[in-house]
Amino acid sequence: MPRVTVYSTQNCPYCRMVKAFLDRQGVPYTSIDVGTDREQAKKMVEISGQYGVPVITVDDEVIVGFDAQRLNELFGEEKGGEVYDVLIIGAGPAGLTAGVYCARKLLKTLIISENIGGQAVESWSIENYMGFAKITGDDLMRKFEDQVRSQNIRLEVDKALILDRSGNEFMVNTATGAAYRARAVILAQGKHPRTLGIEGEDRYWGRGLSVCSTCDGPLFRDKVVAIVGGGNSALQTSIEMSGIAKEVHLIVRSRIKADETYVRLYEQKKNITTHTNAIISALQGKDMLSAITIRDRDSGKETEIAVDGIFLEIGWIPNTAFVEGLVDMNDLKEIEVDINCHTSVPGIFAAGDVTNIRTKQIITAAGEGAKAALSAYEYLMH
Repeated sequence: MPRVTVYSTQNCPYCRMVKAFLDRQGVPYTSIDVGTDREQAKKMVEISGQYGVPVITVDDEVIVGFDAQRLNELFGEEKGGEVYDVLIIGAGPAGLTAGVYCARKLLKTLIISENIGGQAVESWSIENYMGFAKITGDDLMRKFEDQVRSQNIRLEVDKALILDRSGNEFMVNTATGAAYRARAVILAQGKHPRTLGIEGEDRYWGRGLSVCSTCDGPLFRDKVVAIVGGGNSALQTSIEMSGIAKEVHLIVRSRIKADETYVRLYEQKKNITTHTNAIISALQGKDMLSAITIRDRDSGKETEIAVDGIFLEIGWIPNTAFVEGLVDMNDLKEIEVDINCHTSVPGIFAAGDVTNIRTKQIITAAGEGAKAALSAYEYLMH
């Protein structure tokens, strides 16, 4: 058995998913919390070149992030052969809720997802989900996951690459080389973070540039960070990071467009400097990010700011590339659905933020997941 070490932080959902995967496969490992142990954090950076978690070492191999494909190659099991009643792609609020409703209808159900919890796990604080006055996204999604695992549902950590129709069945091929068949499909794969789109951005991923402050925030204790965005997520991240970092710079493209609740909390923080009507025009640093250049959108004046890290909170893009040409989508690449979550293809349903529904909220996604499951059940019964 190889020697496996997982470098993680306490609230990182992707770290938890790595550990859950290893636990399911019966792989022993050593867990190190780099959010509290600065010496081990330094060691992690030295061996991986990363300021992001998780980092996994398998003997001499270093795996950066929750690399489902590589982990399945090393520790996964051979799959295939079965035909499922319902295949759910995505394990966020919509996908997990759909799974529970399918299981309660005694449908043979498979959920495939790159991660468990989706976008929701990255929320520091949720105060508008019924039944909880206040809860973190990670904790809420953990409760969703626990309920799914109490049902007769197969849950696979994998990435869907191709979805096609073969007669009366659908087939999905995944990143790990697996192929699954099902009589109905629910698409609930959510969205992925929007990036800056500037030169040199790729070289700083995990080296100061992050889209998950819940995961990587603790690594920037007493450092200087920038948050990009002006909505609820950006203000929420700025508020939380103000209690971790020494100094926070909030870079807002136009003006702040967040709920009053977050604005009031943000205004109380003394170590947040706000730059409105500004964009990041350049990133600097040798091996790690060390500075950003911001440009005033009116005057064109540029200012350089020394930072240790940046967290992007500038929106999300639907994960629909693998179904393009299969189902109808709008100009935003969102899947078009009717009031009962039917897509343009009989037998394929969709729910949550990946669809064209206007409201993008956890509670709405969960409700749409339930509707999609009930519609899939009705389709299968006829």
